[in-house]
Amino acid sequence: MEVIKYTFIEVNGLKLHVAEIGSKSSQAVVFLHGFPEIGYSWRYQMIPMAKAGFRAITFDYRGYGFSEQPKETEKTTFLDFDNDLLGLLDALSIPKVFLVGKDFGAFVISLFVILHEERVSGFVTMGVPFMLPGPSDYDKYLSEGFYISRWREPGRAEADFGRFDAKTVVRKIYILFSRSEIPMADENQEILDLVEPSTPLPYWFSEKDLAIYGAKYEKSGFRTALQVPYRAMGEQPNLTADPKIQVPALLLMGEKDYVLKFPGIEDYTRSEKLKSFVPNLEIIFMPEGTHFVQEQMPDEVNQLLLNFLHSNS
Repeated sequence: MEVIKYTFIEVNGLKLHVAEIGSKSSQAVVFLHGFPEIGYSWRYQMIPMAKAGFRAITFDYRGYGFSEQPKETEKTTFLDFDNDLLGLLDALSIPKVFLVGKDFGAFVISLFVILHEERVSGFVTMGVPFMLPGPSDYDKYLSEGFYISRWREPGRAEADFGRFDAKTVVRKIYILFSRSEIPMADENQEILDLVEPSTPLPYWFSEKDLAIYGAKYEKSGFRTALQVPYRAMGEQPNLTADPKIQVPALLLMGEKDYVLKFPGIEDYTRSEKLKSFVPNLEIIFMPEGTHFVQEQMPDEVNQLLLNFLHSNS
């Protein structure tokens, strides 16, 4: 049986930790993780995609997991992540690719497809829709205890996370993000204190999974993860006009995903506004889905992915 191969590939001066399975002559699908995830979060998708005839690839972003740290973490941007993706495709001699992204991986895909649509056969996002890059104003509508506001504040998250080992940090954030409400702390409370030590992991996330995540973040720490996505969110790429993306696309959203509670997100997702940017977009809402649909209900997600890939290959 074919197994996933792990390697390091140098891209833009940094060695990225890459996982791959499937024939090099097959249509490539690259999976992009979110936070607090790493490439391992696609463990349920890689082998089924390869068995279905695709070349499945994922990697830890620069500064995440086993990939090398950027020299100036505090200057890292979404554009750096997109340049790494472009460099990885070139290093692997992939002229055109399907992209699948979860959480802020949707931001990476959105910018990439705007800049390099000719390299993209189609894309799928989960938990976050296609969104134009630029400053967000969620903090105007939410209290100062909004988790993104707290994590954008220099030193605040570092002090909060620094009280625990990496595995405990991941555990608490996975529990927080699997809920249906936006994480919001009281004035004198830190974000990670929203999770009691006795709170169990989601039923679909094992202690073995947690140990693997913990080991990866023990190596990398959280400096780059706090920079991208959270502290780099306000960057404004130099785009000449609102794009209209023509490649086929799919959005998978869990009905119980806390992201739908962000101001304006549900209206944007359910209205025609989103499709004005991506006309060939199909949207599927998963009634029991949380923010981690690819881990929570992998068989259902894999079937939806394969339907999309086969329809557009």
